[in-house]
Amino acid sequence: MKIEFDPIGVIHTPFTEREGMPIQPAGAVGVKGTVELFEDFHPGLKDLDGFSHIILLYHFHRSHSFNLHLVPFMDSELRGLFATRAPKRPNAIGLSVVQLDRIKDGVLHIQNVDILDGTPLLDIKPYVPEFDAQVEVRTGWLEKAREIVSRRKSDDRFK
Repeated sequence: MKIEFDPIGVIHTPFTEREGMPIQPAGAVGVKGTVELFEDFHPGLKDLDGFSHIILLYHFHRSHSFNLHLVPFMDSELRGLFATRAPKRPNAIGLSVVQLDRIKDGVLHIQNVDILDGTPLLDIKPYVPEFDAQVEVRTGWLEKAREIVSRRKSDDRFK
């Protein structure tokens, strides 16, 4: 079975290179960007402006391979790929929750963006705390690394 996706837009950010950019939205507080939605999809933006945060699903367009074991940005130990948020994945799909500031002429103005400039957008979903925020969670090996995410930047390990 083959699955294909067509982008619905392009994400624009200040990050033109992977090295040195934030690795999660928590490390990108205040970083502004835009999402340019292709014109055919503009009608789908109706009512989205009532949400303060949105979920962006996108294609890691500069990731072309993967390893099932890797050393993630937030650790120095070898981990299983699916226990990380590393960008090199079997299906190079990324997810970020960003703040939506406004929408004008099919362009979404966002903040707290940790995405590479020119990234193809696959989908947009509203962030709804009652659906998306979980109260009792375990965060595995990341439990001891939670405080450093806002300071950690990407490097060249996933070229």
